[in-house]
Amino acid sequence: MKGTRIIVSSPPRGVFEDVIVVGTPKPGTVMEIVPAVEPVGGVFRYAVYGTQAASGGLYVSADGDRKCIAVLLEKDDEGQTYNDAYVTLQRGRIYFPIAGEQLNMLFANLSGTDSTAIGDEFMVDDGTGKLIDADSDAEAHPFTCLETGTAMSADEWRWCRFNGEGGA
Repeated sequence: MKGTRIIVSSPPRGVFEDVIVVGTPKPGTVMEIVPAVEPVGGVFRYAVYGTQAASGGLYVSADGDRKCIAVLLEKDDEGQTYNDAYVTLQRGRIYFPIAGEQLNMLFANLSGTDSTAIGDEFMVDDGTGKLIDADSDAEAHPFTCLETGTAMSADEWRWCRFNGEGGA
């Protein structure tokens, strides 16, 4: 992890959006809009990537499916850090990065994603919104790791470059 914020690039060049968070994700998780739910005061609900009942209809049916990348940010305006999970229906912010931007992304502690090397490519895990090793079946490898990391004992954040929704 580089620094203590999810967005590493300065100044950020993507788009910020206020949201209502569904579930209990931590910052650095990839999110998706909750379909068929009207906004409250113009603010939409977002849940973890691939967790909606209609996910197949939203083009997310497997790890690494291509989809717009929206990254959940920390709530620093309330004194929370990247390590503080949201509670369901809490107001939050997401960030739509542009290719080349650097972020600290949350990696899933799964077998095969234990260590990272500079240049390794990662995809988004369907159902957790965390990054996992990219495989040859993935439509997209949207993140490249920018640091060397050793075996994980829990989910952790690693410094990455966003390659665009289609990946590198």
